[in-house]
Amino acid sequence: MKISVHQTIKLGIKSLMVQKMRAGLAALGIFIGTATVIWLVAMGEGVSYRAQQQILELGARNVIVRTKEPNAGGDDASSRVKTYGLLRADYRRIVENIPNISRAIPMRELRFELRLDNRTADAKLVGCVEDYLQLNQLEIARGRWLSPRDRGNKVVVLADDTTKRLFPYENPIGKTIWVGSEFYTVIGQTKPRTASAAIGGSLDSRDYNLDAYIPLETLRHRVGDLVMKRVGAGQGFDFVGEKVELSQITVEVEDINDVNETAQIIETLLKKFHEQEDYAVVVPRELLRQAERTRAMFNVLLVVIAGISLLVGGIGIMNIMLATVTERTREIGVRRALGATRQDIVQQFLIETVVLTASGGLLGVLFGLSVGPLFRGMRSGLTLLSPDLLPEIVQTLEPRIAMWSVVLSLVISLGVGVLFGVYPARQAAHMDPIEALRHE
Repeated sequence: MKISVHQTIKLGIKSLMVQKMRAGLAALGIFIGTATVIWLVAMGEGVSYRAQQQILELGARNVIVRTKEPNAGGDDASSRVKTYGLLRADYRRIVENIPNISRAIPMRELRFELRLDNRTADAKLVGCVEDYLQLNQLEIARGRWLSPRDRGNKVVVLADDTTKRLFPYENPIGKTIWVGSEFYTVIGQTKPRTASAAIGGSLDSRDYNLDAYIPLETLRHRVGDLVMKRVGAGQGFDFVGEKVELSQITVEVEDINDVNETAQIIETLLKKFHEQEDYAVVVPRELLRQAERTRAMFNVLLVVIAGISLLVGGIGIMNIMLATVTERTREIGVRRALGATRQDIVQQFLIETVVLTASGGLLGVLFGLSVGPLFRGMRSGLTLLSPDLLPEIVQTLEPRIAMWSVVLSLVISLGVGVLFGVYPARQAAHMDPIEALRHE
């Protein structure tokens, strides 16, 4: 007696309904595994996306052009003043000749002693423009940042440690300090900032907490490009000087895919107007590549963990189907006696297994797709319970569902059903019909 596939499916579903609790528990394992794949990958994608956005903000789209002192072999030993580095003309040429940049930010920095009464701070004096604050992820603690109306004026914004050295117990805003030989008015103070290396607006590792920021135009007119230093001791001392117009130009590119090309154009442009190699062009895009590699490794790890969950669910299904085969030995014997072939028996038990795994997999996918609302709901509930219970990264994390994880989890769940259903089905199909009929 030949049974159609449709009849086999109906028979398989009917057989599963006889043991609802058992079938439900078997499907639950696949449900948990499938949902786990989607949830873990969504969380991983959310963390990775947030990390990549932070890296973008820290300078993955930046081309950093920095002044560097040329090799001593090319210098004029008889000269007491060494002239090198980036020029204001370089800044103008970059802005005027490169169309795909969103902004270019010049700056000049040098060591300077700041004084207030008997307190001093050996700080890095940074001549900069308004965009420097956002570029380097600085935040204002008190007062305000530099504005266009401050250009040329004697105003200064102090970093956190610089403020503590000059004003350990009082509010510095509105007070005046000595910057070199002139008075400057303090208009702001920045929050503490973690040191960085080769990101944002920095080429080298640097500590932002011992800075003092003044308008670039003010530094040019009040301090000048030429800085003289005293070398030697006693009567054998001498003065040497360095003349540098700009310490750094940070160029922000509109599209991250244009970063390398823009860096090459800038290097060609500078080489044309500089006789000596007194600059360095740095592209920190490697940070983004590293984040992408980390995301890939993280996703592989998560899929392996979730795959183990699906494997455990598959083993559970195989155990249940083997028990089902034993319980239905007499039914198998009756079907074989009525003309069912081994292929029909295999087909019946495989269909039952696939129905179990498919139902568990589909429910797992539906539950997995609800990761966003469920995660936000749980986060809100825990926040109401205790505002400080969750770390900051969890407070701002948004899961991002990857469609490949949905497809992968569904394919794996169906594959698990077929893989772990074959052995019980073959066991059932290879039973001796006469022995099966005798089974009680």
